[in-house]
Amino acid sequence: MSSGNSAELEVNLMGNQQPRILVVGLGNPILGDDGIGWRVAEAFEQALLNERPSNTEINVACYALGGLSLMEHLIGYDRAILIDVVQTSSGIPGTLYDLRLDDLPDLSSGHLTAVHDTSLQTALKLGQEMGASLPSEISIVGIEAAKVYDFSEALSPEVEASIPEAVALVFRQLDEFIRESIEPLAE
Repeated sequence: MSSGNSAELEVNLMGNQQPRILVVGLGNPILGDDGIGWRVAEAFEQALLNERPSNTEINVACYALGGLSLMEHLIGYDRAILIDVVQTSSGIPGTLYDLRLDDLPDLSSGHLTAVHDTSLQTALKLGQEMGASLPSEISIVGIEAAKVYDFSEALSPEVEASIPEAVALVFRQLDEFIRESIEPLAE
């Protein structure tokens, strides 16, 4: 673990088979809706015990970090699915977003990230330039939040109600990746 502020659940459910997939719940579980990433990752981990895809190594983790620290945790994986809170100007709390990292703006270009870190996009570019083995694709399950700065372990009702649907979206993203990784072998 590279950061003292990350709580890691990493559970290797499939041994050393390929491909390797990391499902990450991001956020802070004591800041209200900002903890939704962790809650969805935990629910996904429980559901995965009953629905294990074969020939795939899946690890589940929860982190309260980003940028360079998150990039370090992605090393060695073929695919990553990130689960995190989203706040848009007109979004309805509990709304789900099925995104790819490429869909998101790189906020480091406008100096909107912390001065001692960078955006995940910039961290990934740096990691690739340094020869790190990073995921070829990163997808995101975003959940629209209502409150992310309130000190509370409770989620708002609308956001909490989105957990089952968000878990289903993680499974759809996982199934899509597994299908894509099997198709080249069939040709």
